[in-house]
Amino acid sequence: MSTTERDYYEVLGVRRDAPEQEIKKAFRRLARRLHPDVSEEPDAEVRFREVSEAYEVLSNAETRQLYDRFGHAGLRSGGFTPTHFDLGNLGDLFSAFFGDDLFGSAARGGAGRARGADVAAEVTVELADAARGVKASVPLEVAVTCHTCGGDGVEPGTRPTTCARCGGSGRLQQATRSVFGEFIRTSACPQCGGRGRIIEHPCPQCRGAGRTIEERTLEVDVPAGIHDGQRIRLSGEGHAGTLGGRAGDVYVLVRVRPDPRFVREGNDIFSQVDLTIVQAALGARMTVETLDGSVELDFEPGTQPRQVRVLRGRGMPVLQGFGRGDHRVLVNVSVPRRLSDEQRRLLEEFEGASNDDTYRHDEGFFEKLKSAFR
Repeated sequence: MSTTERDYYEVLGVRRDAPEQEIKKAFRRLARRLHPDVSEEPDAEVRFREVSEAYEVLSNAETRQLYDRFGHAGLRSGGFTPTHFDLGNLGDLFSAFFGDDLFGSAARGGAGRARGADVAAEVTVELADAARGVKASVPLEVAVTCHTCGGDGVEPGTRPTTCARCGGSGRLQQATRSVFGEFIRTSACPQCGGRGRIIEHPCPQCRGAGRTIEERTLEVDVPAGIHDGQRIRLSGEGHAGTLGGRAGDVYVLVRVRPDPRFVREGNDIFSQVDLTIVQAALGARMTVETLDGSVELDFEPGTQPRQVRVLRGRGMPVLQGFGRGDHRVLVNVSVPRRLSDEQRRLLEEFEGASNDDTYRHDEGFFEKLKSAFR
């Protein structure tokens, strides 16, 4: 988490009720200005990471809601840890967040080896799997080094020639003078496409690209306690680099499918148990579903609506920490909507035999009730 813990909305310069599209636009604008590759501001890298962290929180509905309610402390208790992106290429960062290439391959070209682009992937797991950790399969398409030419892009037995126009640098520079001074514009060489060499006999397998597209399935270890919207980084599993450059990374966005039986809030789990008025009055043993399976709970005679039973340590594991949250079971007492004449007679007879002591509240009942609502 950022040491300064500035307000994320202030970092991005957006309103607290800003829609997702406005947050995305603000991040793109600031990322282009603050990335260390293009910014000359002395604190650009620190500010860039702060902007990236703010976007990672506010672009996800669950972490944004947690931050809006509890701030930075809520994110920490909820297990959120910011992703540490490789700042070597701004286009790779946008690819990881948005799954697109911001500049195109020509803009990031250059003679010699270059790091491969990152790949964005997504996997969906059940809440119960997120509670105990699971190994998930993630199918994706990645560019791999061509097995025929070894990544050179040339037909085996031949060699490329140095581009005469750029002299092998892959870039051309054009100087322009004005009243403000001399400006130098650098662009990729159109003759060689920024590679610094000309391939006269391209590899028949990859057609000179040096890489081929391959379908691959990665096994991802989803840690216990992960939250919806968090990312897992798989180093070196992304697109292969050019001319032997190192491969990019894969950023797997984890989606936790909602479970109709439970509501998750941070590391705590909430569920509901339904009692009839007779069960609530006389007491009952009920089966309650938890993340670890079914448990039997005894409810005392006189159990009240909205009463909460706390199962310590039955919630979600603390991500990258110790212990587990709690499971809180909320009691709902069902009141009959349709009565037969006999049932009505019996209830009226019961009401006639009741007195003030029948409905007397236990001491501290309202304090327990307010605690449940909190």
